[in-house]
Amino acid sequence: MKNPMNKRAALAGFCAGAMMIFAVWVAGQALKTSEIVLPQDKGPDKINVSSYPANIQADYKVFTEHCGTCHTLARGLNTSMPAVYWANYIGRMAQRPEVGITPEQADQIYQFLAYDQLARKSKYTHGLYPAHTEDELQKLKQQQGK
Repeated sequence: MKNPMNKRAALAGFCAGAMMIFAVWVAGQALKTSEIVLPQDKGPDKINVSSYPANIQADYKVFTEHCGTCHTLARGLNTSMPAVYWANYIGRMAQRPEVGITPEQADQIYQFLAYDQLARKSKYTHGLYPAHTEDELQKLKQQQGK
């Protein structure tokens, strides 16, 4: 008789792997979208973080200093995705030498975006955008002549 726990473990491993593949795909989209204008780029490019904990306010400052290098700050502030996807997205950005994000700064940016996702974005959905699919990105590129 086969152990049902092995099936559950295999299914859990498969699901975790699928989530990681999706997260890497989402992060890869960030590398391709800096040359196009996304709807979230047209949203607010700053937020009031005065009610956030002091360490998150400091992390927001690091976000504002680094995350406008390749795209608008509005993109990060108006895109909504789970924290695990933010981690992978930021990891990919930190690997780009022209961005100049240290591992410590990448962690601070992640801490801010993960906190903001839970504190603001998960409660406030008007004007926020999920990560784009490849088809959506291609349509935007065509519309913008890129």
